[in-house]
Parts: sequence; C-alpha cells; structure tokens
Amino acid sequence: MRVFDILGPVMIGPSSSHTAGACRLGMVARALLDETPENATIRLYGSFAKTYSGHCTDRAIVGGILGFSPDDVRLRDSFFHADENGLKWHLELAESETLHPNSADITLKGKTREITVTASSIGGGAIKVVKINGADVDFSAEYPTTILFHKDVKGIIAKYSDLFARHGVNIAYMRVYRHKIGCDAITVLESDQQISPELLNLLKNTENVDSAVYLPAAR
Repeated sequence: MRVFDILGPVMIGPSSSHTAGACRLGMVARALLDETPENATIRLYGSFAKTYSGHCTDRAIVGGILGFSPDDVRLRDSFFHADENGLKWHLELAESETLHPNSADITLKGKTREITVTASSIGGGAIKVVKINGADVDFSAEYPTTILFHKDVKGIIAKYSDLFARHGVNIAYMRVYRHKIGCDAITVLESDQQISPELLNLLKNTENVDSAVYLPAAR
C-alpha cells in the first residue's frame, strides 16, 4: 500500500472524488485533444450532476481543461481563467444507468481537432477513462500511458512495439480497441518507464498512425 492510498492526493478541496478526480478528467481530455482547447461541452452524470456546485466539480473540470493540476490554487478561479484564455465552455446535466455515479462526457474542440472523452472519478483522486469518441477503452492514466489512434492494418502493432523496444521502454500493458476489422483503432499502452519526446515524435510519424498522445504518470 502506498502513502497516497492512505492520505489521498495533494489537492485543492473540498473532495478527492468530486474535485481532484474531476480535475484529472479535464486534464486527460485536454491531453487527448493534443492541442489548445477553444470550446468545451461538459456533461455531468449521477452524483456529479447533483452536487457539482457545492463540490466545485465544474470549476475543477474547467481547470483541468486549462491544464491546471489538482493542487493548483487557480482551480478556485478557473471560470475567470477560462475567460482570460479564450476557452468557451458549456455545462449540461444528464442521467445514465450504466456509468459510474461520478462520470462526465467532455467534448473539446481546438483549431483542427475535436475529441469526446467519457471518464469517471472512482475515489481518492483516481479516474477511469471508459470511452474515447464513443469507442470503448479502459485505462486509469496512473502509469505512463501512450494512446495511439491508427488504422487497423497488418504489422502496425509490430512497428510501434519495435520503437518502444529500441528506446528501452518496456510495455507493461497493451490493448487494441476497434469496432471491426480494418477500421480505425485505438491502442492504449502502459509502460514501466516514461517515454521521450523523440519516441513520441517517431510514433506520431509512423505509417498508418493518425496521432499519438502521451500521458505522464499521475502525481
């Protein structure tokens, strides 16, 4: 057991689930967009939808979208900073019988890209990402995580696996998500080591890889 598991995350309160975890949802969505977000639609479910104002869930998610970490004092004034940075955002409340009670859909638009991330805050500041652009995924972003958006073609797994090996990075977990054979796919890789900007750039420029995003291990 880690000290984190006992004490919880270093954060701006009031809640590890509704504030720290919510902030991480926004941070991951921003990272997956892979450019500066200009517009955000945030849809809250379950407990998030019922208690977001008192627990500052909306402020936390907006702050995460701006790139603020859970311990950043700017979370308290994230609405002001959103205006200052030109981020337009919209909040919606919804219900779901299948999602974890502390869940959100976050749709971000930048100048050239758009992404929708569905994720849950599962306690103690930990999160679980369950959908990207409607495709089922399953990762926590607790460990060094690389997400590849690519074509489902023969040899693609061997190509990026070889790049990891040649850069001395061990793949601890890997799963490929796809709707059907030959369509677009998403690969989630968790590694034992952080990856370098050089490796990330090589992954982005690998044939049949549309984009690559790296999420450093959670603090």
